[in-house]
Formats: sequence, C-alpha cells, structure tokens
Amino acid sequence: MKSYIEAFQANRNLTFREMQVAAELLFNERTDALEIAAFLATLASKGETADEVAALASVMASHAIRPQFPDRPYMDNCGTGGDGSNSFNISTAAAFVLAASGVPVAKHGNRKISSAAGSHDVLEELGVRNDLSLEETELMMNQTGIAFLFAPNVHPKMKRIGGIRRQIGSPTIFNLVGPLTNPVPLHAQYTGINRKEFVMEYASVLSMLGRKRAVVVSGAGGLDEATLAGRNTLVLADCGDLIPFTLTAEDVGLTSASLSEIKGGDATMNASIIRSIFEGVRGPRFDTVVLNASIGLFTDGMVKTFQEGVRLAEDSILSGRAKRKLEEAAAFCAQPSNKAVTS
Repeated sequence: MKSYIEAFQANRNLTFREMQVAAELLFNERTDALEIAAFLATLASKGETADEVAALASVMASHAIRPQFPDRPYMDNCGTGGDGSNSFNISTAAAFVLAASGVPVAKHGNRKISSAAGSHDVLEELGVRNDLSLEETELMMNQTGIAFLFAPNVHPKMKRIGGIRRQIGSPTIFNLVGPLTNPVPLHAQYTGINRKEFVMEYASVLSMLGRKRAVVVSGAGGLDEATLAGRNTLVLADCGDLIPFTLTAEDVGLTSASLSEIKGGDATMNASIIRSIFEGVRGPRFDTVVLNASIGLFTDGMVKTFQEGVRLAEDSILSGRAKRKLEEAAAFCAQPSNKAVTS
C-alpha cells in the first residue's frame, strides 16, 4: 500500500489496473488498518478519478453476494451521501414513491458513516429491518416490488473497511463507490454526488458499469440530491451517450426554497418527516421528494418529461400509494414467518 500512498501524495493518479490491485489489498484482512486509513485519506486529498472509482467498484462487485430477483428491469436511487447538509433522507422517501408508481426498486444503502442518519438508520425507525436474509430479501421484492440491500449484508468484505471509515469520519472514495456496487443488475439508476465538477465523470463510470440509462445530479447548494434552492447540475447517460443539462424547481412547476427548509436530524426525526410527507403535508420537504422522484421516474423511462414525473409523484403520495408501499414493506418485515422456503 505504501507505494500507492506515495503516489497519491505526489498527486499521481492510479491506472484502472493499479486501482484494481490496490482494491484487493484494501479487502485483504492482512493489510494493516493504518495503511488502509492512510490510503483512503490521501486518495480523498488528491481527488478520485473515474478510473479509480470504476476499478474499485468492479472489485467490490466481484466480491458481492447477489440476490436472485426475477428477471426484470430494476432501478436504484441511492446517492453518495457525505454532503454534510444534514438534510432528511430524501432518496429513501423517494424510493417508496418510485415503487408506489410501479418501478421495481432495489435500493442499496448503509447506516450513517459521515451523516446524522443513514438510509438504514431511518428505515429501522420506519419498521423496515436491515437483518433480512437473502431469501427474505428476494421474497420482499417479489411481494412488495421494493427491497433494501443493506451494504454489510451484501458486501461482507466491507465490515472491516466500515470501521476504518468511521474512524476517518469524513467522505472517502467509498462514498462515491457505494451507489455503484448494488449487486442487483440495474437497468436504470438515479444517483447524486456533492461534487459538481465530477458529475460527467460519474455518469461515464455508470455507463462503463453497464447502466443502460442513468442520471447523475449534483444539487444546488452542494447536496447529493436535487434541491429547490437553485440550478441543479445533471448528466443523463443514455445507452452510452452523456447529455449534460440543468434543472430548477421552477422548470417543473415547483417553488424554490432554501436548504434550511429540508434540514433533518437523527433517524427518529427523519422518519417522522417522511411519515408526514406521506400523509400529504405539503411544503419544501414534500416538493423535494417529488422533484427527486420525478427525476427517478424519468430515469427509469416511466415518464418522458420531468413535469409528467412531478404529477405522477404527487399523485403517488396524495393518493396514499406511497404510504401504503411503506406499510407493506414494514408489514413484511414484522412477520417472522415471511421466510422463503429453500430445498
């Protein structure tokens, strides 16, 4: 690891192959934890490249445990996190809106690493367990059209890395790689990063990893979600073509609002916010979920315009479908008998 750390200190990027070799060392139990921490910290200081991100994602994917879902198109809307905004769990709420709109969602996520509440912290508060077996996860998808893939369950080699990341306490390349390592073959993906200058490269990585259609957003105000606070920077990856564009709340008929209006807190508070949105409480939080769900619907191809996506997302919430989808997921998790029968 020392030679790679020295390369980063000298501001030298690793090739795709070099990063693959380094990634195998990251997951090797014999590699010193202090060296791993130094590798991640110096890489973050240098700044990650598309090749480095794609190489690490490919190695992680090779070690992942893969659920056997029915052969159909799936999408994920997991963001990178680490934006320090303390917003509520927008993509978690949007995932239920997407599923309630008919999109099969295989959502990848984790507990908090560098935020107040990660997706699985808030899901626990909402009654969705993260300790489902692989068979239960497969059954949940079959029965509800949505499933949550807890990163430590599908990436067992990340257990040690997770502890090191918590000690570092700031975003690393694993924040960028996380959304790329969903073990389910995805047809489409909507994801966000808090690095506006890296949006095009990230979309390129998604194309390299086989996504037929993807949208990457860097939100106004530096979030890894689209926000109501200004002009969001996006790139559409469509069958290998990379198309940059921008989007504001007003472009899709929503009202602009400051980032302070979407502040969250701990998992309990964020779960309460999501429940209130699904009860139809209107306001900037509601509109932020609608905006991101609309982009997800566009990414999936269910709608042809963002305006159409906004209308469908609003209807999914106000009709009660999103709330019922959450209730279905929680009810499934509350029944210990819901285990797949294996021969």
